Amino acid sequence: MDVNGAKALPPLINFPPCIPSARVARSTPFFNFFQMSYAIIKTGGKQYRVAAGDVIEVEKLDVEAGAETTFSEVLFHSDGKTFKTGADLKGATVVAEVIGAKKAPKVICYKYRRRKGYHRTVGHRRKLTEIRIKSITA
Repeated sequence: MDVNGAKALPPLINFPPCIPSARVARSTPFFNFFQMSYAIIKTGGKQYRVAAGDVIEVEKLDVEAGAETTFSEVLFHSDGKTFKTGADLKGATVVAEVIGAKKAPKVICYKYRRRKGYHRTVGHRRKLTEIRIKSITA
């Protein structure tokens, strides 16, 4: 109870400053997010933060569903205590299992010029491959 008779509010919980991406399904609890081993890999011109057990969507790969693929372009690795970058990661790999192929939601681009009778509608759907990270070796 407060001085005026109102109930005191419980203390606020301090969450980590970074919230995982909505497109990544993590197998570990959110509160162990910063103590687990993770790596940053590069594929399809993009970089992804991955940990063992994560399911992520990457640009289309020429691999069949159920097969394994290896990513050798590892840019960063952390085991919770030590960090490795650059030359320390020579020979580091991330092994992943391909779950399947899918398409991203449709993106529509609409071009318009006022008073000119000009309209153009262009859309596309990116082709994605869904993968599950099996192991990280560094």
